[in-house]
Formats: sequence, C-alpha cells, structure tokens
Amino acid sequence: MRRWTCFALLACAAAVDAPAQTTPAKPMKLTLKDAEALALKNHPQVLAAQSEVGFANQQTVEERSAYFPLIAGDVTGSIANNAARIGAGALTDSRLFDRFGQGITLSQLITDMGRTPNLVAGSRLRASASEQDYQASRYSVLLNVNRAYFDTLHAQAVVRVAQKTVDARQLLFDQVNELAKNKLKSQLDVSFADVNVSAAKLLLLRAQDTLQQSYAELSRALGSDQVATYKLEDVELPPGPPSAADELVTQAIANRPELASLRYSRQAAYKFVAAERDLARPNVSLVGVAGYIPYISKLTSQPIPPEYAAAAVNVQIPIFNGQLFTARREAARYRALEADQNLRNEQERIARDVRVAWASAITAFQRIDVTAQFLREASLALDLAQGRYNLGLSSIVELTQAQLNLTQAEIENLAAKYDYQSQYSVLQYAIGMLR
Repeated sequence: MRRWTCFALLACAAAVDAPAQTTPAKPMKLTLKDAEALALKNHPQVLAAQSEVGFANQQTVEERSAYFPLIAGDVTGSIANNAARIGAGALTDSRLFDRFGQGITLSQLITDMGRTPNLVAGSRLRASASEQDYQASRYSVLLNVNRAYFDTLHAQAVVRVAQKTVDARQLLFDQVNELAKNKLKSQLDVSFADVNVSAAKLLLLRAQDTLQQSYAELSRALGSDQVATYKLEDVELPPGPPSAADELVTQAIANRPELASLRYSRQAAYKFVAAERDLARPNVSLVGVAGYIPYISKLTSQPIPPEYAAAAVNVQIPIFNGQLFTARREAARYRALEADQNLRNEQERIARDVRVAWASAITAFQRIDVTAQFLREASLALDLAQGRYNLGLSSIVELTQAQLNLTQAEIENLAAKYDYQSQYSVLQYAIGMLR
C-alpha cells in the first residue's frame, strides 16, 4: 500500500508540473467573396477614399454658400473721450461717445457675372472625381485580395505536394534500406534514396515558408494587422480569355474609374478657367444694417435717435491690379491643358495594361493544358520506372529522376492553374469589370 501511495503521489505531481498542452486553433474558413467583402469593409485605403468623398462634398457646400445672405449680429459697448474726433490711423466723421447698442448686418451677393456658378459647378465635378477615385480604390483592393487569395491557395497546394513527396521518398528510402540490410540492394541505392528524402524535406520547408508569407500578404490585403491562417475554398477556373484585345481596350476606356475621375477633373479645371476669367467683370452686392442703441452719452450737441437702419448696393468694377487676374486666368488655363494631357496619358497607360494583361492571361491559360499533359506523362514515367526498378532492370537514378519529374510536374500544374486565376483577375481589373 505504501508503494502504491507513493506512486500515486508522484503521478499527481508529474501531472501538475507538466505544461498544459494547448490544441492549435482551427484555421478560419474563408471564401473569395467573404474575403472581398471583409477587405472592402476594413481596408484603410477604402476608408480613406471614402473620407475624401465626404471632404469633396463639403467643398461643394462651401462654394454654394455664396448664393445665400450673410447675416451677423453685432453688440457694441464703448467708453470714449467725447471731445475726440480723430483716431490714429483713421479719420472719423463724428465724435466718439459712450454708448451701448446692438444690431444686425446683412450682406447678399447679387451677381458676380457667373463666377460663383462656375466655382460651384467645378466643385461638384471634383466631388464626382473623388467618387470615382473611391471606386478605383475599391477595385484596387479587390485586385490585391484576389491575388493574395490565389497565391495562398497555390502555397497551400504546394505544401500538400511537398508533404506527399516527403512521404513517398521516405517510403522508398525505408524499402531500399531494408533491402540493403538483406544484401539485396547496394549502399549506393540507400545514399541516393537518402539524398532524395533530404531534397524533399527542403522543398517542404520552402513551401511552408512561402505559405506563411502568403498568409501575411492575405491578411494585409484584408486590411488586418494580425496574421491569421485560413482554410480557403477553391474557386472554379474562369472561362478562357477573348481571342483579341481591341474590344477589351474599348471596354476599359469606358469602365475604368480612373479615367472617369480624370474626365471630371478636366471639366472642373475648365470651369475654374471660366471662374477666373469672371474675376475681371463687375461684382454687385447688397449690404444692409439695422439696430437699436438703448444708451448713448447725453453730452452730444445734437440728439441721436436710438434706432438705425440703412441699405446700400455696391458695384465693384476692377480697373487695374498689376495683371493679377490675367495671371490667375492663364495659370488656370495651363492647369486645364495639363488635365487634358493627364487624361490622354492615363488612356494610353490603361490600353497598354489591358493588352499586357490579355497576353499574360492567354499564356497562363495555355499553360494549363501543357502542364496537365506534363503531369500525365510524369505519372506514367514514374509507374514504369518503379516497375523497372522493382524488377532490377534499372538503377535507382532512373527512379529518383522520375520522382523528381513528377514533383516538378505537379508543382507546375498547380502554378499554371492558380496563375491563370490570378491573371484573369488582373485582366478583369484592367477592363474595369472586377467589382
């Protein structure tokens, strides 16, 4: 009994001292649509562009405020030297008195010969351009999500191939090692098999490292600063790309939000040219004041009524300002010409990107059939090499080369599949259809 009691106490102590083993967290399930929705909700690039849209809309409100009257309330109380008539730096028309009063001032623009309407139209166009920039940010984030998603799928598939390769080569090594112990195979065969196992393990390590990098890229594309592992669902292969790129270029010119933004910006630039031209025209405004003065010093020689009101129309006609307005108009015109060239440059860049993306998609699509045939031939060659080696008709060099070819064919086939999905996403983005 004493021995059993000691054994039980030692077992309990070992259980207490043993570190608690935590089961690894299960990877999160994630589809491509879920990833896109998550990125559009959380990515800072999208949120920043959304805030820029709000800023541009408020700029329109600022420009439109010139249509409405400006009303301000005034409350004034003063203690003054009643004998004073002149203050430093200015001449006064009447004496200064001890007084207290309140009133309102109203200022209303009647017309500035079209300057304010042009400014308002330009700000609305800039707000529309900002909205298109917001859409462009969304599409750019979606492209990054698609690329990271397919790169992660590719990395996961390569890890599985590498693990399968390690298992197959380890099995071959064990078999050859047992045969060598029984003097049925040479030690050279054991060495070749061992080298192949080491090469497979290095392949697995590189694949695992690439997978961790892919998880980091995917987390960044989703707008998260925390790296997480995901169980991604595979996506069906998209259809083949069109046979020509000219129609795709036309589609891109019509759909890309970057071009729409530059078009709005160019129109806004020409509206600003018109607004700067209107600076040289007359400006007509209405000014009105009214109020009540309940107290004023009685030391005045003439009675001053407690109520006051006045209104005036002011017409301001620019005559000479050192060519300031001319310079502003010319500067705005040069900005408009710059906007024309920026739009043209972007159109040419997008046309080039569409053709490059189309050519890459065509090549990636053709690689799928080529690598599939490569995989079939490599599988057949491995079966034949395995049979010949088992019968003693060939050396282990032929078998290991067949294993190497099969591994390469599997990796190339996976690369072709996921590369085409990624290139197809790039093509859809280039023509403005990745939404």
